Amino acid sequence: MPRTPPAAPPPEPAPRRRMARHERARQLLDVAWALLRAEGADALSLGRLAEEAGVTKPVVYDHFGTREGLLAALYQDFDVRQTAVMDAAIAAARPTLKDKAGAIAAAYVRCVLTQGREIPQVLAALQGSPEMAAVKRQYQEAFIARCLDILSPFAGAGGLARAGMWAVLGAADALSDAAVGGDIGAEAAQAELFETIVAIVRRSR
Repeated sequence: MPRTPPAAPPPEPAPRRRMARHERARQLLDVAWALLRAEGADALSLGRLAEEAGVTKPVVYDHFGTREGLLAALYQDFDVRQTAVMDAAIAAARPTLKDKAGAIAAAYVRCVLTQGREIPQVLAALQGSPEMAAVKRQYQEAFIARCLDILSPFAGAGGLARAGMWAVLGAADALSDAAVGGDIGAEAAQAELFETIVAIVRRSR
């Protein structure tokens, strides 16, 4: 009687590919946003993030260092996406003051609303943090420089004052926060920000 040949061993699973550093950072930020959205900023610790992401604590500490570093990274991640949306909107807008102002207003409010209540939680958790102060200042300066570049062609001979661009930024933050909180609608926030931008530019003529 012929002998039955032994069964072939099951194939070994393919080795897991080691993530590149930027890929791991993206994964950790995505998990952090989901955790923040589901449970709030109080639940967002480096240890909890490691557990949710399925990695060891040293991996998370290597990327962010501290909880404040993680929160600052989340804010920077939001800012990068907001800048990309605004740049696309500005590029698509016609070269008129009203169209450029409308693109700035719509993009700013839309980005804040897209992130819902997560960004206010990040800001509240980082209140007084040196990391947040540096990140926020960098963002503010970049926004003002971008607005000056976009709107200066429509200003008078004296150009636009930086004080006016700070006023635009303050209005953008306040109106977006009011829209997130449900105090005003998104369209009302965009319309008021649009009027503020146009008025400040026209005042320079």
